[in-house]
Amino acid sequence: MATYSKEATTKSETTVSSGDVAVDNSPGELVDRVVVDNGLQRSLKQRHLQMIGLGGVVGASIWYGTGTALSYSGPIGALICFIVIGIDVYFVMQSLGELSTLYPTSGAFTEMAGRFIDPAVSVALGWNYWYMWVANLMSEYNMISVVLSQWTDKVPSYGWMLIFWAIYQGISFLGVVVYGELEFWLATWKVICVLVGYLLAILVNTGAIGGDYIGFRFWKDPGPFANGINGFGQAFVLAAVYYSGTEMIAITAGESQNPKRDVPKAIQQTIFRIVFIFLGMIFFAGIIVPSNDPNFLTAGTKSGLSPWTIALQNAGWKHASDLINVFLLTASFSAINSAIYISSRVLYSLADLGRAPAFLKRTTSKNVPIYAAILSNLMGLIALINVASGAGTAFTYILDIAGAAAFIAWGCIGITHLRFRRAWRLQGHTPEELPFRAFLYPWGAYFITVINIFLLLIQGYGTFLTPWQPVAFVFSYIIVVLFVLLFVFWKLFKKTEFVNLAEVDLQWGRRDI
Repeated sequence: MATYSKEATTKSETTVSSGDVAVDNSPGELVDRVVVDNGLQRSLKQRHLQMIGLGGVVGASIWYGTGTALSYSGPIGALICFIVIGIDVYFVMQSLGELSTLYPTSGAFTEMAGRFIDPAVSVALGWNYWYMWVANLMSEYNMISVVLSQWTDKVPSYGWMLIFWAIYQGISFLGVVVYGELEFWLATWKVICVLVGYLLAILVNTGAIGGDYIGFRFWKDPGPFANGINGFGQAFVLAAVYYSGTEMIAITAGESQNPKRDVPKAIQQTIFRIVFIFLGMIFFAGIIVPSNDPNFLTAGTKSGLSPWTIALQNAGWKHASDLINVFLLTASFSAINSAIYISSRVLYSLADLGRAPAFLKRTTSKNVPIYAAILSNLMGLIALINVASGAGTAFTYILDIAGAAAFIAWGCIGITHLRFRRAWRLQGHTPEELPFRAFLYPWGAYFITVINIFLLLIQGYGTFLTPWQPVAFVFSYIIVVLFVLLFVFWKLFKKTEFVNLAEVDLQWGRRDI
């Protein structure tokens, strides 16, 4: 049986104590890493983590995606899907809170899967999580082109993507302090936009705007549900995509000044974020537009509108799209910022553990993993497929990849948590020693393990229906195939074994301050 210790990773850098600052003589110059605990700079403050956790990954795609969810399964069906995934994510965050508070690293649960399950799982999970964030990045670049194309057709959609790609590549080089501060203010503004969106929905629904009282009319006609089990399967994937990123708090723990204090507070905000943002948006979308509106962004459309734009235009506000587009652009700016940050840190962690090319762990004097950031952002340009296939089709393909990757990541988090607790018990420790204890353990961990495996298997159900949809099938399940292939390859190549929980080192990387 394999054991896990810090010798399992390749270390060629100078290590300094926690709280020290990495220094180099020439800003921007590539240097060998000076490790601050995990090689990155612990500069994120409590307010940064709390706002990142609340609104850091709510992108423009959710303003469009609520309409897509309605078209998939109807207003009640979509709400049920978002509630189920919300419960799922709540327990995912409870598991992550326990693990990341004790072991805060930039690799987070991808590292811990190798520590408590098998190094081959860590490799497959790490790359899977990177795919997920790259898919989210593609989705936001796609959304930017959709939004800005409504204002002018003088710049082609690929032009907008390339412009913002260059801008955000430059921002990613400025370091975690700039990221944290920028994300704090963007997330704050996004929460304000969501509040305004709710107010507008109430005014439209009650007839204060437009003069037509809607109430729950659209829950009766065209009805509360749509497309049967296939609609539920698609809406579950969509919900997973929008909730994915909530777990990014575990990644930011690696660059938090005080993870024991800050991470639990950010974790506990998860339930507020779930109810306030995600459930709120899907509920209000369902009472202002019918689920069969032809203007939604779906697989069969070249472009589309958000439910808020549709509702306000139906109410007679001709220039409503301008206001909503401001909300959407702000959301995309923030989500792209987060996607590049997280994907680059995951790639950096893989390289640091010898599971990705070594050049990806090189950092600048500002402790930015520069090559990891460049490669991750480059992959975001795959969103350019919308030029050929249309924004709606590209949007659907990207969502399929991201949703399946989220189910894999969340299921693995549940298994990792269960394995950690077993090791903790076998080595004579008690739950009371933990700085953060997951609510309803072990039932929450069992729940997220089982439900995410189940959802992963059924999420492509619609592709099996007549007529057969081979391309959609590939996009629904290709991530599963890649995960299995990476696991098998690494297991055979490195001859890894499942970790012996009675012998695993529980002290390495532990941070109780």
